[in-house]
Amino acid sequence: MTSKLFSRSSDRPQLGRRRFLVAASGVCGALASLAACPALAASRKPRCVSFVHTHTGETLRAVYFQDDGYQARSLAQVDYLLRDFRTGDVHRIAPALLDILFDLQTMANRDAPFEVISGYRSPATNAMLHRSSDGVAQHSMHLEGRAIDVRLSGFPTGKLAEHARALSRGGVGFYARSDFVHVDTGRVRFW
Repeated sequence: MTSKLFSRSSDRPQLGRRRFLVAASGVCGALASLAACPALAASRKPRCVSFVHTHTGETLRAVYFQDDGYQARSLAQVDYLLRDFRTGDVHRIAPALLDILFDLQTMANRDAPFEVISGYRSPATNAMLHRSSDGVAQHSMHLEGRAIDVRLSGFPTGKLAEHARALSRGGVGFYARSDFVHVDTGRVRFW
């Protein structure tokens, strides 16, 4: 397919202003889609996440995806850091959740750690929190290692929530008073 961009010379291709704008918007739209989905842009590149746990003070920087695959050792380190800090129970964290966090970090253009408020929750911890707060779901995705409550160091939490909603890859809850964002790998929904 040849594009016609010129309109003066008879030996040059012809394209009116409207067709040029339509063609240009298609290119810009494709670039915008790529920018809105950093995982597509960086699918083969190493993926790294950094955490500081607000309750334990522990920190972790882990390259969890490299050489076209998830790294078992790094995933195990993430599982341990995001354990239920009340009971010590460790659970597998969904790699898709880490991909969401990686994309959020990329969209925010920040190499700062995520401040973790809550990662995995054991059934006992979730039941206790559910009894004391209306904001804790009885069948929370935290129980499955598919949800995390975070803020991004030095980045506005409300803006982080906007980025998470723009990804449309799971649930996003913004808790302005407590200054954190809940993200999960479930169906797309916002609160």
